[in-house]
Amino acid sequence: MNDRSAGIGRAGMGARPVRPGADVTASAAVRYALVPVPRLSLDTVAHRSGLHPDLIRRFVALGLVDAERDAAKHLVFDPTAPAVLARIQRLRSGLCLNYASIGLVLDLLDRISLLEAALRRAGTRSETPPWT
Repeated sequence: MNDRSAGIGRAGMGARPVRPGADVTASAAVRYALVPVPRLSLDTVAHRSGLHPDLIRRFVALGLVDAERDAAKHLVFDPTAPAVLARIQRLRSGLCLNYASIGLVLDLLDRISLLEAALRRAGTRSETPPWT
């Protein structure tokens, strides 16, 4: 949870892990989007997810959901935020986990997804289907 205190949102959500000894300057290059990425307001995310805006703000403060601030200092979210919130709610209700545990489970699921993607790229695949 140390990487979450640096900013708003989950650090592992879209970031690539940096290998020890890797050239950090190459991975920290500035990238410019050709098309502006659509952002969702807090009210839109609350409406689409069916959650109260205060609960979503709490999830942002806990680092469970990625969010940024716009020029007016309002929270804006990626279009995938309602799906992330639904996943959090499923983990909370289905497994009776507290929010700290949900953060750990989400990080582990993200790592599993990265490892499975690496296996698919390498052409090596286990006989068992992915469980996620």
